[in-house]
Amino acid sequence: MDIIRSGSRPSARGPAEYFTGTVRVDPLFPAKAPARALGVTVTFEPGARTAWHTHPLGQTLIVTAGRGLVQRWGGPVEEIRPGDVVWIPEGEKHWHGAVPATAMTHIAIQEVQDGKTADFMEHVGADQYPA
Repeated sequence: MDIIRSGSRPSARGPAEYFTGTVRVDPLFPAKAPARALGVTVTFEPGARTAWHTHPLGQTLIVTAGRGLVQRWGGPVEEIRPGDVVWIPEGEKHWHGAVPATAMTHIAIQEVQDGKTADFMEHVGADQYPA
């Protein structure tokens, strides 16, 4: 059994190539073989969001605070709130982040395949993000 104490691992800033705006990533648990799942808490400041991306084995988001947005490629932008759970299937192009005026925090759980959890693409443009 391992206990990872809250605050025992450093926060990281979400890199600009994967995010628009200010994003903080706090690791929760790593993938320990033979398991592949890992978890992070991600906090998006108002208006911050991911670039379009996919996950090789899907992703689960659990909203814990604030108000957020999520969109699959070709679908409507949908609002998400604390307590909402979002399942994104493997290979589905999508983005997620905070609404323009309010921050949002979610737990993200995904699996590692061939050393990666996501493939990032183009940024979500101002014409795609509802202001």
